[in-house]
Amino acid sequence: MNITRRAAIAGAAAAGFGLASGPAFANEKLRIGKSIGSSFPFSGADYGKAKGFFAAVGIDAEVSVFRGDGQMQQALAAGAIDIGLGSGPGMGYAAKGVPGIAVAAMASEPRNMSLVVMKNGPIKSVDDLKGKRVGVTTAGSLTDWLTRKLSATKGWGPEGIEVTPMGEMRTRLAAMKSGELAGSVNSIQETFNLVQAGEGRLLATFGDAVPDFHTHVIFAHRKLIAEKPEVLRNFLRAWFRTAAYMRDNRAETVKFIAQTMKLPESVIEASYDYEISMLSFDGAFNPKAVETIRHSLKDLGILERVPEAKELFLPGFAPVKL
Repeated sequence: MNITRRAAIAGAAAAGFGLASGPAFANEKLRIGKSIGSSFPFSGADYGKAKGFFAAVGIDAEVSVFRGDGQMQQALAAGAIDIGLGSGPGMGYAAKGVPGIAVAAMASEPRNMSLVVMKNGPIKSVDDLKGKRVGVTTAGSLTDWLTRKLSATKGWGPEGIEVTPMGEMRTRLAAMKSGELAGSVNSIQETFNLVQAGEGRLLATFGDAVPDFHTHVIFAHRKLIAEKPEVLRNFLRAWFRTAAYMRDNRAETVKFIAQTMKLPESVIEASYDYEISMLSFDGAFNPKAVETIRHSLKDLGILERVPEAKELFLPGFAPVKL
């Protein structure tokens, strides 16, 4: 009787395991590209992999990092990645023919984006930036868009601040120290890190300036969408399980994200509430945010026309139900 009972239990367990990791899920390699490495939300890719959330749905996640939206979109165009983690303005690339399209929203208004200047530099307010050079990651990136949007909001037009793509923060910091740049648009962590190091000063954040917006979105290659839609759905389920875990486990999340971003835990702790408060936990698109992005793409010179919403994102994959 004991042997029979143990055999039955083992058989049931094996059957249950088969439901979670059977042929439909077995060893599906998924190449995930982060548009930048210095991002709290994008670090969810590393966290989900480390916690086993992707493996639980049969996904072998391969995570890579790029130097901004432009480079990440090039990787999508080349078929080098299947999933892209990028910015709301990056949705405009789909209208340019890039074979990647947004399938889920990752975050709302940019509470985690900021303007930093040198601590003892000449820039004292946002008004001092008119006609000055401000560093961003790459052309067409979120940092590019926010700088142009700020300039337009101030009544200077999208070119009122000279946007200067310079890649990584260390390059922009060197240019700020030399006086080549007046400031830089950074993640809130990069800014807090410079402030705590006694080098930088927080000039402004962008959360209030852009209330209806998707700061970050998830892109999928159209080949993945067409050929393996269920793999994409499993990825999204795992992604939003990771987001919920980040929300519900603050101390552990701070520790992991600090290691991933190679920043002090004090910096991540200080920025945690900014980040979690803007995260999406189901990927649903906000129609007002889509409208903001849709019209801004032409206003800011990223596209020559106002694209239709259907050109920017693909419905049917979000909201995600866990």
